[in-house]
Amino acid sequence: MIRKILCIGVLTIAALPSWGLAADNGVLDFTAGELRRIMQHGPWPQAWSPDPSNRVSGQRAAIDFGEQLFFENRLSGSGKLSCGSCHVPERDWSDGLVRGEGMQTVDRNTPNLVNARYHRWYGWDGAADSLWSQSIRPILNDKELASTPQHVAQLLRKDAELACHYQRTFGKSPATVTDDETLLVDMGKVLAAFQETIVAARTAFDEFRDALARGDRAAAARYSLPAQRGLQIFIGKGNCSTCHTGPRFTNGEFHSTGVSFFTSKDRVDPGRYEGIRQLKESRFNLLGPYNDDPARTTAVATRHVDLVQRNFGEFKVPSLRNAALTGPYMHNGQIGTLREVVRYYSEINPDRLHADGEQLLKPLKLSAQEVDDLIVFVESLTDFRTNWKRSTGGEPSCT
Repeated sequence: MIRKILCIGVLTIAALPSWGLAADNGVLDFTAGELRRIMQHGPWPQAWSPDPSNRVSGQRAAIDFGEQLFFENRLSGSGKLSCGSCHVPERDWSDGLVRGEGMQTVDRNTPNLVNARYHRWYGWDGAADSLWSQSIRPILNDKELASTPQHVAQLLRKDAELACHYQRTFGKSPATVTDDETLLVDMGKVLAAFQETIVAARTAFDEFRDALARGDRAAAARYSLPAQRGLQIFIGKGNCSTCHTGPRFTNGEFHSTGVSFFTSKDRVDPGRYEGIRQLKESRFNLLGPYNDDPARTTAVATRHVDLVQRNFGEFKVPSLRNAALTGPYMHNGQIGTLREVVRYYSEINPDRLHADGEQLLKPLKLSAQEVDDLIVFVESLTDFRTNWKRSTGGEPSCT
């Protein structure tokens, strides 16, 4: 399931300006500075190694077990919902709804899971600092799966098939584990092992970026001129690449966007501020007892994150890879289409921004042609498939 990393020969930054591309050969005449910024968005896919905080990360038995649990309705308190109820593979691991629907309607849009293995913080508010702890959150949340550690533990102990998978993965029977919370955490870790395999494939942009790096004019010219113009706006006038940076097209951090954080007339979503508070209080954070990294090197960011008022109403910058497939947009699903997102940022009202002004965001006043080009570029970051295919017959029986 995990794709091999494609080794790409990259020109040195000093060599890039000498390429001298011109628009008449099908490639825009990018400046040396623009070429440097383009190179920063690759190569793709990124290198990855198993998560030290999760002792079953990358293991075949854990991945298979996690895949089975991901679509297991009995994990929920009602027995009717699973992780796959909201993170639907055919919808790029989201649900297409304005706000997620579990046992109740939640306050936020359902983020997709593609490339989750590369994240540093999880959820719109960053209340989890590992993929396995994030996998536990919806299981226990009353609005989502509304389950309990006791319910999950009893399911594992009583179901022969699940108990067999647990034995294969952890080398012991769940019946010998007396602490329910430990079994819950183990389920979070196998769910994470499965989600680590959901990786976006290469896109038209990646082919263009690597062609530039190789100096391959013919290959670069296959990337449409509207997409190239949109890319030029993205790294230049639009200033988009400041937050949507790197190979994943996100800095993974939290910002004010001017989108309302009211969830109802008299209730607000504190965003990152509340996320930090929950992270600090969680028994499942990387400073807690369930981190499998003895040196706690994985917990450096968690140790140093501070609860400050400026984080109120800030939300995580989403990746733009496969963004064309994951509308509606923003933390609350308030904006329906990519075109509306581009127009929103083109006409943004700086007075609605907080967090010391968020000086990065200013009205761009994009022309209709610039809006079209920017949309074409974002669409070129779409692979239309992810690196996972569900088995039609299911995994072979464990028992």
